[in-house]
Amino acid sequence: MYKELAVALGLGAVVALVFLKKRKRVLKAQDGWWGVGACPQGPEDDSIRPFKVETTSEEIEDLHHRLDQTRSFPSLEDSQFHYGFNSRYLEKVVSYWRNDFNWRKQVDKLNKYPHFKTRIEGIDIHYVHVKPKNLAEGTHAVPLMMVHGWPGSFYEFYGIIPLLTEPSSPDDITFEVICPSIPGYGFSEAPRKKGFDTVCAAHIFNKLMKRLGFNQYYVQGGDWGSVITTNMAQLDPKAVKGLHINFAPPGQAGLLVMLSILFGRRFPKLFGFTEHDVERLFPTMEKLVVDTLRESGYMHIQSTKPDTVGRGLNDSPVGLASYILEKFSTWTDPEFKNLEDGGLERKYSLDDLLTNVMIYWTSRCIISSMRFYKETFGKGLNQPHAKLPVYVPTGVASFPNEVVHSPKLWVTQKYHKLKTYTPMARGGHFAAMEEPQRSAGQCNFLFFT
Repeated sequence: MYKELAVALGLGAVVALVFLKKRKRVLKAQDGWWGVGACPQGPEDDSIRPFKVETTSEEIEDLHHRLDQTRSFPSLEDSQFHYGFNSRYLEKVVSYWRNDFNWRKQVDKLNKYPHFKTRIEGIDIHYVHVKPKNLAEGTHAVPLMMVHGWPGSFYEFYGIIPLLTEPSSPDDITFEVICPSIPGYGFSEAPRKKGFDTVCAAHIFNKLMKRLGFNQYYVQGGDWGSVITTNMAQLDPKAVKGLHINFAPPGQAGLLVMLSILFGRRFPKLFGFTEHDVERLFPTMEKLVVDTLRESGYMHIQSTKPDTVGRGLNDSPVGLASYILEKFSTWTDPEFKNLEDGGLERKYSLDDLLTNVMIYWTSRCIISSMRFYKETFGKGLNQPHAKLPVYVPTGVASFPNEVVHSPKLWVTQKYHKLKTYTPMARGGHFAAMEEPQRSAGQCNFLFFT
């Protein structure tokens, strides 16, 4: 009897050690140097410098000259947005951009919040840092980093920032919000060396939060931002207290996921599938293969030869706008492809859309932003961060028109401490910009659980 008990205890100890070892696994990242030339000797300049978005008459005149010189080309009859950005509507956008859009006014709007830059691993990192103005005595704001994706920018969060930093309800949490630009995007300097992927960005953003004096903080992201913030949690789970994402693309397909694909349409309740899950996932060939191929051509280009197409976009503001704004149409609602105007002004104003485009245009960052795909996907899909679970408390907002749909069952395969999974009533890929009220509510909901 004692022998059997000893064996059982021994086996239990082995299982416990294996389990604990697995739980303690964290993602590893080494310090890099992404600036020009070799890394200099000595400590890095860790100063934080105020930054202000600026423009000049020469910059605006050059833009207007290029807009005046654009060469239009007619769309096919009755093609709407099925071939890409419709030329007839593009002419309206260009006319508004040239004659009515006030970039100086939008620059003032960009500067309504404090901007800063600091140098990390050889490159300047830009971020917006907004602190609450009327914080009750004895209370503290919750530090929250929000990370954008492509083809967005920090400007996506301008509608949600006041809802988080100055909440209308005393029951809501007050946040201190930090919105960085991914290196190579907007006003963050582009890496000068190959290999800068999402893990590298996450490593830098964790450093940024520490430099700002936060030992523990929360993070939120969509698109690339969801991958970067996930990597931040994998790299430093003790610092990242909570993770919230509105984009959760499927990870490596395990047995349970494969079974749900094979049998989920016939036995949805067995896998916890809702009617929306079934609608988005089946028939599998059409929804998971054909639709994905139809909408992912940009990704194949940017993951292989970003500099070729990027150079053309960097020279042509009209080309840049059509390339970026087509995504704001289709990724907001796939049905917008059936409209001649792409439905863009149903959800956004042209001023907001063109402000995002202008951030790319004036910073000349389209090529470096596209390289991020090659650096990340070029390393393969079997990277350590893709296989490593996330043990940080996580919340997911599942918007119905998101580009890639992941049911709760799939999300839990990677995010092992999923606290909230909320099917949203409406909205698509650019959730913070399209549905700021709903997105802000989700951030609060995560931290109450």
